[in-house]
Amino acid sequence: MNQHIEGIKAAVVDGKHKDIEALVKNAVDDGMDLNDLINNALIAAMDVIGEKFSKSEIFVPEMLVAAVTMKKGLEIIQPLLTEDQTQSRGSILMGTVKGDLHDIGKNLVIMILRGSGFDVVDLGVDLSVESVVEKVEELKPDILGLSALLTTTMPEMKRVIEALEAQGLRSKVKVVVGGAPIDAKFAEEIGSDGYGKDAAEAVQLARKLVAA
Repeated sequence: MNQHIEGIKAAVVDGKHKDIEALVKNAVDDGMDLNDLINNALIAAMDVIGEKFSKSEIFVPEMLVAAVTMKKGLEIIQPLLTEDQTQSRGSILMGTVKGDLHDIGKNLVIMILRGSGFDVVDLGVDLSVESVVEKVEELKPDILGLSALLTTTMPEMKRVIEALEAQGLRSKVKVVVGGAPIDAKFAEEIGSDGYGKDAAEAVQLARKLVAA
C-alpha cells in the first residue's frame, strides 16, 4: 500500500499528533486521493484503535490521543474536499440526558464518529425530553445517541423513547444508548435499537444501523 497511507495510519495509531499534519500535507502535495487518505489512512487507523481498545490493549488516554491525532489530519483534508467528494456515512444527534452533566465519554464517541465519516450534532448535557424530541423533529437524524453516567438518570432514556413514540417519530430514528451503568439488558428493556459499551463499539453499531 502507498507509503503515505501507511505512514499516516501508523502516526494515528501511535498518537503522533505533532507529526500528523506534515505527513498529511506531504501526501496531499504528492497528489494522493483525498478520500483514500480519509478512508484508508485516518478512518482505518481508528478501526485499529477501536480493536485495540476492545481487547484492552490500550485505554481511554491512548484512544483520546489517537482521536486528536486523527482529527488534526482530517482538518487538513476537509477544506480541500468538494461537496461531491464529501460522503457522509449518516447523521447522528448525541446528548447526555436530563439531570446528568457528564460528557467525557460522549465527547470521545462524537470525536471518533466524526472521524469515521458521520455528521454529528452535539446536543450537550442535562437535556430535557422535550428538547431532544424537538431536535429529532427538526434535524431528522438517522441515529439518536443518548448517554448517562448516573443510575438515577437512566430512566430519562426510556422517557425520551416514549416521547418519540407519542410524537410519531420513533419509527423515523434509531435510538442507541451508552454510559457506564448501561448494559445490553437495560437497552433492550427500554426499547432502544442498540447499546455501545465503549466508543469503539458505538461506532460499529452506528455503521451497522445506517447500513440496515
